[in-house]
Amino acid sequence: MDTPRPSDTPAPRSLLLFDIDGVIRDVGGSYRRAIVETVNHYSGWRPESATIDSLKAEGCWNNDWKASLELLRRRGIGQQHQASLPAFEDLVEIFNSFYFGGDPEGDPSSWRGFIRDEPLLVNPEFFETLDQKGCRWGFVSGAEPPSARFVLETRLGLVHPPLIAMGDAPDKPDPEGLIRMASTLVGSSLGSDAPLIAYLGDTVADVKTVTRAREQVPQQRWMSLAVVPPHLQSPEQSEARAHYEANLRAAGAEVIFPDTQAALNWDPNQI
Repeated sequence: MDTPRPSDTPAPRSLLLFDIDGVIRDVGGSYRRAIVETVNHYSGWRPESATIDSLKAEGCWNNDWKASLELLRRRGIGQQHQASLPAFEDLVEIFNSFYFGGDPEGDPSSWRGFIRDEPLLVNPEFFETLDQKGCRWGFVSGAEPPSARFVLETRLGLVHPPLIAMGDAPDKPDPEGLIRMASTLVGSSLGSDAPLIAYLGDTVADVKTVTRAREQVPQQRWMSLAVVPPHLQSPEQSEARAHYEANLRAAGAEVIFPDTQAALNWDPNQI
């Protein structure tokens, strides 16, 4: 976990925590593409986006390695007369060869994988504006630490961004990482006297993370904010987008933004 900003700064009016994939960067051509190519590597099948969306809508496949393995299992791999399911460690290696195209712990300039094709969904000024609004921010993501740091520090130029990434806490929808980051950034005990804590994600697992945080710390004000991932934001995807948003609302999302930039217009006092 990266060291958050000092807690001796003025108390924030609100706290806005972000998922990264699908919220801060578009991973349709990177992480999602790596799922497709990993599944194809083992089975010869390339699952469509709708198939991946359907799996993610179940709320328990936030980890893309495990999602890839589950798609293979549902395809029948490992069943009678089929090839065996790959060992998880081998699948991770294949996945990372597509996504990073180099040593994940190595120099990012040497990476040649899909990670090089990730459009940003926000810019550095986005976070400056949040600061001006008195909103403290941080990140709770299932992305691998090198990948998360690359987008936050190298590409967005954020200095020591508060970050919990893969391995720092259990996978979402377990709320441990969200609660821990919130407690650290608030700088005091969570509860009725603490500021509102909102989490912006793009999956059912993200929404359920807030729901479970609310169950564990009921005296704290929590809010689930959501956005549909970029591959569903084009006009021709309106029907699929409506279905995706309905799943987010059914899981407990309280506000759904048209895109991440719209979060700058969010007023926590209007809830």
